[in-house]
Amino acid sequence: MKLASLTRAALLVTAVALLPATTAGLAAVDARSGPQFGKLVAIYQLVKANYVDPVDDNKLLKGAIEGMLASLDPHSSYLDGASLQRLETMIDGSYTGLGLSVVMDDGAVKIVSPFRGSPAEKAGLKAGDYITHLDGVLYYDRDLDEAVAKMRGEAGTAIRLTIYRPGREQPFDVTVTRGVIELEPVTAKLEGTVGVITVNEFSRDVGNDVNKALQSLKQQAGNRLTGLVLDLRSNPGGSLDEAVALSDLFLTAGDIVSQRGRIASENEYYRAETMFKGDAARGIPVVVLIDAGSASASEIVAGALQDQHRAVVMGERSFGKGSVQSLIQLDRNSAVKLTTARYFTPSGRSVQEGGIEPDIRVPQLSDPDARLRATQALRESDLRGHLINEIGIEDKQLETDKQDDPRFKMTAEELKAKGIEDFQLYYAVQTLRRTGAPALRTAHRP
Repeated sequence: MKLASLTRAALLVTAVALLPATTAGLAAVDARSGPQFGKLVAIYQLVKANYVDPVDDNKLLKGAIEGMLASLDPHSSYLDGASLQRLETMIDGSYTGLGLSVVMDDGAVKIVSPFRGSPAEKAGLKAGDYITHLDGVLYYDRDLDEAVAKMRGEAGTAIRLTIYRPGREQPFDVTVTRGVIELEPVTAKLEGTVGVITVNEFSRDVGNDVNKALQSLKQQAGNRLTGLVLDLRSNPGGSLDEAVALSDLFLTAGDIVSQRGRIASENEYYRAETMFKGDAARGIPVVVLIDAGSASASEIVAGALQDQHRAVVMGERSFGKGSVQSLIQLDRNSAVKLTTARYFTPSGRSVQEGGIEPDIRVPQLSDPDARLRATQALRESDLRGHLINEIGIEDKQLETDKQDDPRFKMTAEELKAKGIEDFQLYYAVQTLRRTGAPALRTAHRP
């Protein structure tokens, strides 16, 4: 089983393959590394003999393991105890807390995105915010797991967060009441004759759930559905198999995604298999909405439908998470999450660093801090030690989302006065209403 899961403890916007741990599967130590291992043992002995306080062996060994994995990339890590339990909890799909995706950024806790409908989103927390204090206690240069554990707690209890938002002069406090975080994977609604299907996470049976939602929308529209918006915004990922299944829902043939690693066994190609007996949407024009919070499995779907010219991608550049991690269980209570491959869209594009660039860039103007979000949104390319795009990417590609677009000048207040709460969704729906299938199909970039 392959996953593209998100743990709230360590920003798992990542594709994860569950592999068995075997002694034979572990790389043998190169003889040339002997002197370095000797140095490691010497430092261990120095610490044990001379540190000001006695030090537990487990603490030293765990620190060495964590440091080794952290030196590789932001998504390789050692998991044990509470951190492993949190990952398993998130894969199961529910927990009690605030509903935030966070990462440690230069010693500070930074919000990647609040989940839709979560207590954090309702309290007004936004991507790019820094959490400096929890209940008045400074959290800087501390273990991220410690901060996450502090934000978890019983539903109905409250915690006071001190927020620094770039662009504002002073930090401010926000009190958030914890709740049970159970994301509904798929929701759907009808906007006239245009269907809107929102995929919040790629959990089990998402492909079938989207298919059911699509058929229900067709019935509600009297079989006169004229367009479909597939909303993948702020979707951090989930099951890779379900990302393939969702793509297959709209494709009749061709590649969906490939992954390539240093070891031949990591190389795989996923192709459309018409498991839904052809294009379930029957040629209806599709718009895929993405933003900076769309990562991993979301980028697989957006990239596949874009490359196969089945959908127009709108919104903002996606997160740019293009690597695959293997979760290798060491024993019952510990595991290693190790980057083992990169994935590529059907045309051979790597989304690593650059993400998926929309065919039509549409900022979220209904957010009063839209301009700020465009410049402060956290992406893979901002993470220290991230993998470099091996195909190559120009800096200007990473700057397009920070440029003003003269087409979009309305303020959030003006949009709200017109009853527009979500400008990106509004723009996508209006585009489908104004534009027929032929026009949309020619809107793709070459």
